[in-house]
Amino acid sequence: MISRQTVVMAKRTQELCRHLVEHYRGRADNVWKGAKTGDELLGRVRALPGFGDAKARIFVALLAKRLGVQPAGWEQVAADWASIADVDRYERIAEIRDAKRLRKAAAREAAGG
Repeated sequence: MISRQTVVMAKRTQELCRHLVEHYRGRADNVWKGAKTGDELLGRVRALPGFGDAKARIFVALLAKRLGVQPAGWEQVAADWASIADVDRYERIAEIRDAKRLRKAAAREAAGG
């Protein structure tokens, strides 16, 4: 039996692929190729199905730091917190997860919860 989570992820993947075909001739790299500014790149990534603001900013950071996609102003729109874009060794993953947990706890505390 296929799990609900698998079905949901399959639908998201289909939506993303459909978007890439309709807007980028079916090529994922066309999302970032030709982006002149960080704002334009962020807008393109944010428009992808399943990409909210935080995930889009992390993806911009990943493109810049790992693939060298650095249009003018990318630093201002990329995630300004540690993310997968900053993983340079296995142990860094745990460090980033711990920092994320602390940020979320602090946000809950600040919200009174």
